[in-house]
Amino acid sequence: MAGNYIRNFCIIAHVDHGKSTLADRMLQLTGTVSDRDMVEQVLDTMDLEREKGVTIKASAVRMKYTYKAEVYELNLIDTPGHVDFNYEVSRALDACEGAVLVVDATQGIQAQTLANLYMAIESNLAILPVINKIDLPSAHADEVASDLEALLGTPADTILRVSAKEGINVDKVLEKIVEEIPAPKQADDEALKALVFDSHYDSYKGVVAYVRVFSGIIPASTALRMMATNVEMHPVEIGYFSPGMIPVERLKSGEVGYVATGLKTVKESRVGDTVTLASAPATEPLPGYRHPKPMVYAGIYPVEGEDYEALKEALEKLQLNDASLVYEPETSQALNFGFRCGFLGLFHMEITQERLEREYDLEIVVTAPSVEYEVIMQSGQVEIVDSPARLPDENLIEEIREPWMRLEIITPTEFYGTIMILAKERRGLFISQDYPAPNRVQLNYDIPLSELIVNFFDELKSRTRGYASMDYHFLEYRAGNLVKLEVLVDDEPVDALAAIVHKEDSYHKGQALVTKLKKLIPRQLFDVAIQASASGRVISRANVKALRKDVLAKCYGGDITRKKKLLEKQKRGKRRMKMVGSVEIPQEAFMAVLKLEDE
Repeated sequence: MAGNYIRNFCIIAHVDHGKSTLADRMLQLTGTVSDRDMVEQVLDTMDLEREKGVTIKASAVRMKYTYKAEVYELNLIDTPGHVDFNYEVSRALDACEGAVLVVDATQGIQAQTLANLYMAIESNLAILPVINKIDLPSAHADEVASDLEALLGTPADTILRVSAKEGINVDKVLEKIVEEIPAPKQADDEALKALVFDSHYDSYKGVVAYVRVFSGIIPASTALRMMATNVEMHPVEIGYFSPGMIPVERLKSGEVGYVATGLKTVKESRVGDTVTLASAPATEPLPGYRHPKPMVYAGIYPVEGEDYEALKEALEKLQLNDASLVYEPETSQALNFGFRCGFLGLFHMEITQERLEREYDLEIVVTAPSVEYEVIMQSGQVEIVDSPARLPDENLIEEIREPWMRLEIITPTEFYGTIMILAKERRGLFISQDYPAPNRVQLNYDIPLSELIVNFFDELKSRTRGYASMDYHFLEYRAGNLVKLEVLVDDEPVDALAAIVHKEDSYHKGQALVTKLKKLIPRQLFDVAIQASASGRVISRANVKALRKDVLAKCYGGDITRKKKLLEKQKRGKRRMKMVGSVEIPQEAFMAVLKLEDE
């Protein structure tokens, strides 16, 4: 199709503002999906996406739309809806010329709305604002329209008001897309450059790369090269999504489609890479490629030791579809053999955990998440430590640096004070504040990532009755007064319960953890000492009392020496039992580190 009849656009929105529902209505209106095949959230193919109401994997779909007797090709690129996946969002935005900005008429502008909007503006996209959910009784579309006018400069009366669920005014959104979003630039005769904005693994076709062609033509039969990984391949098939895979002979500049590469791992076809011809490669790749960097680390162990191989196989299969998941084998004294896994964020970790349990039917123990620290040794060497158990001897350390994030919280002004208190409790440093709309304030903080990952979001939601929203991105590594908090159960250090904490917090965190473990660790036939130590000294201790047997029950009266003899015999038996027996630590104990904030 001629380039001036192509429109490439994406839909950006905060979580649960109706992005996937609007995409569904567009697919129905254009006849791309028949009413018979229609299900809610067509583009969200995973059960988890449907349950959580969040798009986890990006997807693309081509629609044919007739406007003023001309047939247009509309390529909708659906973007992930969570902050953990914002690198994928940025690649999807770069594949488009315009973005439909969806704002919920009941909730107004939220943190992720702004974060994605700023990314779209940086990518020079045409922004088309749309107010959704106008059919709800609590909708206040006029207020939201005036907020958007203040933010974007678009006159409030020209902003479209739709109900994606009821299908009200969705046809007008399609008209505006054709009128206001520019057509892609035609460059069929230049060297081939196509952006990979997502990929998935197909057991028959290998890695299927989702591409947007910027210049040149992708023919079905010519060898191609990935510029970042330098991998060459002969495509098994090329085509486009509608929404199923439809093969074609070639993809021209401006078009969006897929290349079934035949490659065996997603690592060889990374998001953000540039596809070019192996015989006549482009001189330089498209800008913006980077390696997704894990921010949160946790240990994943099988509950039963014999499931280790099954867990390894499950992680391998997950990594085929998710190149940002990294893992390596590790052993723990308490949990035996397992894997140290790196995730983009807490939500990514939660999704991975649920997929392992559901799709692969595994019972797993996940340790408390930690972040990656930079440890500067006295020799000047820099070590990267992603597990508290791997922290070197404190006497050899010059300083420990932890990752800090720039945090943006958007909230109604009435919760200003409670958010200030929450951020202060979590070592947040106030930077600035803005008022994007009347009665709404945006608070900007610098905050350590380790404070963010332990139920910060839950706390924020509960303290603001669900009205506040947040967005964060990596800022830098900063030196901090950090120490390793170790837990000893029966004089044995339990590596899975260790944590790296701020020195000021070590005493009360150690005390809270010991108190919690005392309740969770079952009583043995001997006394069990639980200790917390930091900076080489014990800071808290509690004893789990032994289960007692009344050995004097049968000894009515009689000589005192007889009683002493029985008690001495019991004492010897307990001492021998303590040497042989080991303390069983239940799974809840490993999550106790996480739940300290609830105390």
